Amino acid sequence: MTDNARARKLADRIQVVVAETLDRRIKDPRLGFVTITDARVTGDLREATVFYTVYGDDEERAASAAALESAKGVLRSEVGRQTGVRFTPTLAFVPDALPDNARTIEDLLDKARARDAEVRQVSTGASYAGDADPYRKPEDEDDEAETSGSADKNEGPTSA
Repeated sequence: MTDNARARKLADRIQVVVAETLDRRIKDPRLGFVTITDARVTGDLREATVFYTVYGDDEERAASAAALESAKGVLRSEVGRQTGVRFTPTLAFVPDALPDNARTIEDLLDKARARDAEVRQVSTGASYAGDADPYRKPEDEDDEAETSGSADKNEGPTSA
């Protein structure tokens, strides 16, 4: 069992090696604008998951995924050659969901901004529904003597 620091260093190195190899050696026309965003290696250094994004539509994403799968052997041999580890990890390519999540969050923030603007527009020129001072104050002694006989039992000081 290896420590996490070694796995993290190997994952960082795999990310760089895969990105450089895709840029320089892989000439597949199906490979679009691919960005390697992250790489993670298991604790035993046997398997590596490489996360990537593709700029384009769904068709270009599918074509790039097929190109990465077909280039997996070349990429793995290059990783083994440049890292010098005893056992070269197997590579698994996973599309990164980060751009989709960011787009969803941006859409939600836009909706919230629109609702805030709508509330702000409705509230301009509006006045409060209650009195200017909504807190109860003790009445004068003269007023208490007059109303003490007709005071309701449910009225009185309330505790929060």
